[in-house]
Amino acid sequence: MQRPTFLKHLLPAVGLVGLLLTVPAQAADTSAQQQLQRFQSQSGPGQVARGQQLFNSRHGYEWSCASCHNAPPVTAGRHASTGKTIAPLAPAVQADRFTETAKVDKWFKRNCNDVFKRECSAQEKADFMAYLISLRR
Repeated sequence: MQRPTFLKHLLPAVGLVGLLLTVPAQAADTSAQQQLQRFQSQSGPGQVARGQQLFNSRHGYEWSCASCHNAPPVTAGRHASTGKTIAPLAPAVQADRFTETAKVDKWFKRNCNDVFKRECSAQEKADFMAYLISLRR
């Protein structure tokens, strides 16, 4: 039995839609505010002043967060060793910042190790997020 012509064209399109619906969402599964709430639920309230101090201090090592992200981080920065341009860190300036939990966790792990030579605590992350969310253009 031969299918009508319109079905030959319709079935691949339906299959493609079905495939797209099964792909897990990667982007925008969260927001900066939700990240702050996540870290606060593990530690307590984030404090802007502590977050600003964490961001700007070197903590006994070569780099601070500001070394690559600028102080305040409302403009594009540049990686201290590679020279690679880094988009502004403040969510008010760069709307897609902190909208993917997996990326947030990855970059906190990597950057805390670069700056603190250890993982950041939930309290440090809450303070850091409180500071970043407080920034405006």
